[in-house]
Amino acid sequence: MKILFVLENYYPHIGGVETLFKNLAEALSKQNHEVVVLTTLKNAKDSRIEQLDNITVYRKKYFNRYFFTFFAFFAAFRLSKSCDLIHTTSYNAALPAWLAGKLRGKKVIITFHEVWGDLWFDLPFMSKFGARLHYLFEQMLLKLHFFKFVAVSNFTHQALIDNGVDKAHTTMIYNGIDYAEFNHHIHKQSSDKFLFTYFGRLGVSKGIEIYLFAIKELISIAHEASFQLIIPEQPVSFLKEIYAIIDQLNIRDRLIIKHNLPIEELKKEIARSSAILIPSYSEGFCFAAVETMAIGTPIISSGKGALTEVIGGKFLELKSLDAVALAQSMQKAIKGDWNQKPLRKFKLEETLDNYLSLYHSTNKER
Repeated sequence: MKILFVLENYYPHIGGVETLFKNLAEALSKQNHEVVVLTTLKNAKDSRIEQLDNITVYRKKYFNRYFFTFFAFFAAFRLSKSCDLIHTTSYNAALPAWLAGKLRGKKVIITFHEVWGDLWFDLPFMSKFGARLHYLFEQMLLKLHFFKFVAVSNFTHQALIDNGVDKAHTTMIYNGIDYAEFNHHIHKQSSDKFLFTYFGRLGVSKGIEIYLFAIKELISIAHEASFQLIIPEQPVSFLKEIYAIIDQLNIRDRLIIKHNLPIEELKKEIARSSAILIPSYSEGFCFAAVETMAIGTPIISSGKGALTEVIGGKFLELKSLDAVALAQSMQKAIKGDWNQKPLRKFKLEETLDNYLSLYHSTNKER
């Protein structure tokens, strides 16, 4: 079997989704299947064509993610000619993958990481026009006839169905992590100040601004607390917005900001933090939560989307999604007033087995 992955981002770009597809490609390669990956060239130092065992990665230069949406089709169409199956993800890679599959007569599987629906209109940092365009694009994707929609949580699975996707064309496969990679990183609170940390990508749904306003609420009363923000430097426009809020609130001297940490350094920061904050407007799964639980650091979350489904161990959940509620939960955390429920494990090997079974069953249905 030969499978084409059409992905906006792929290794060495770091992220949960990138790790998932890298592991999928390697698992397929070990079973003597051939994998072709079409992705974006993020760094000029990366190889444009890379061959490793049965995996061939093609990295193409696109100006931004929207250019990938409209121009990756040509490479996807060419590369899909000899492939048995195409696998893609929401959002920007989905359209070129679907078009290539449609014209080639190939089955296309899409992993849908989250469905926002009307949430698009409630997110910060977006104009009404931008929100409308993104909403319409998502609705278009949901109406395309992919062979199978893979949801990454029960919450996302139900959201697909609620937004009109035929249940017969859906399945649920949890994302997974390799717990062995976290064995050397165990939560141990520093003897210094109580450290709150947000880590993750810059995204309009992540609630970073809620965290910043909560810091402003806390700094006058929680003198022994310290606050950390670990974020990438891209997209630059969004980073400027975050820095503008920090300066507006006059909290720069109370906030530790770190960019682009190597993965091992990031794990160390999670392990030494007193609590990890996930104030998202919605999460389709949340790798950040699962990785944090693997290390054992308590979590304060919004409870939105799949967060209630995924999070276990020591946790607090916001009563409302605003800075006041977050600051109140942070005060409870300082006092050690945590809720607790059994931890869930999301094992990478189970994820890979489920995807491999899906590929084999899809290949049999001619």
